[in-house]
Amino acid sequence: MASDPALRVSLPVFHLFKFLLSLYVVARFLWPMPWPKWIRALIAITLIVVFQHSYLSLLVFGTMFSPEVPRAVMIAVNWLAGSVLFLAILQLTLDIVSLITAAIRRRRIRVPAALRYAVGVIALSTAAFAVSQAIRVPPVKEMEVRIKDLPAEFDGYRMIQLTDLHLSRLFEAPWAEQTVALANAQNADLIVLTGDLIDGTLQAREKDIAPLAKLRAKDGVFTIPGNHEYYFGHDEWMHKYQQLGLTTISNGHVVLQRGEGKLTLAGVNDVNATRFEREGPDVTKALAGAPEGAPVILLDHQPRNARVSAAAGADLQLSGHTHGGMIRGFDQLVARFNNGFVSGLYDVDGMQLYVNNGTALWIGFALRLGVPSELTVITLKRA
Repeated sequence: MASDPALRVSLPVFHLFKFLLSLYVVARFLWPMPWPKWIRALIAITLIVVFQHSYLSLLVFGTMFSPEVPRAVMIAVNWLAGSVLFLAILQLTLDIVSLITAAIRRRRIRVPAALRYAVGVIALSTAAFAVSQAIRVPPVKEMEVRIKDLPAEFDGYRMIQLTDLHLSRLFEAPWAEQTVALANAQNADLIVLTGDLIDGTLQAREKDIAPLAKLRAKDGVFTIPGNHEYYFGHDEWMHKYQQLGLTTISNGHVVLQRGEGKLTLAGVNDVNATRFEREGPDVTKALAGAPEGAPVILLDHQPRNARVSAAAGADLQLSGHTHGGMIRGFDQLVARFNNGFVSGLYDVDGMQLYVNNGTALWIGFALRLGVPSELTVITLKRA
């Protein structure tokens, strides 16, 4: 991770914010509890340490993105960390209501212990549900996309988008097996994987990635790199994907043909590529030599450059990366870092952009609330 300048700048701020947030929970929620001081101190230390699990992973494993610890441990860690987050939100709401009530009544408001217990139960339960939604095999999401001048031969063409699988100690081989079986059951014409397939080295993920070799579609399975492929050895992973039967596209395209009808499937590298001394995204190069008049479906892991894709002539861009914002309300914050794109279908200067919520997500923030994961089946229709 040290080779990524953006992470070097933002990580200290991120970890400091998390530390202050956990201190707020300790001071405003935990410490007023009517428990022995040693119990409160023990719980406080536990919550602060668990909430900083990403930083600890960075210190121990050298990366925040692939802590090699048992799956049960990561589930528990995400549950406790999520509980701290929801406690902070609920406690802040309680504090604001108390201040307003105190101002109206002109006297200090004492929050009863029973109310604090209720807040704790709600936070723990909400976090447990959010984790369960994050780590499940994604449900199938069916949608139609209408494309201008789509050849009649491709009217009704079914394609599956998988993205952000983040195969790791949280999303292991059994999860991958079930997801692959569900994808194959859709009997699609095409399967595309739009980056961030893994978290970890090739040696660590050898078994977890193996089920992807079973993906089947009439016109093949294609993939592009996401930012996490560069974190863990881009060249080795792209070679491994090829060995598994996934056709990799790097600033290039393939032409799909049905009878006289043609469809261009193009893919670009991730925007982080240049930080790792690799070629960055080049949509002009990707479309060079593409058949004139054939609609273009462009795969780009991150949605932020959608307007560049539209100007280059793409008809539909498929992206991921944002995980949909993960928690309803947080999506607006995530959108700010992705040029306003976070989840769902957008019209971008005449091009359609679909930002997938993700098939899975990063092991360090395995929470979903109101933003479900998805195995997306896209049916192309003539506009």
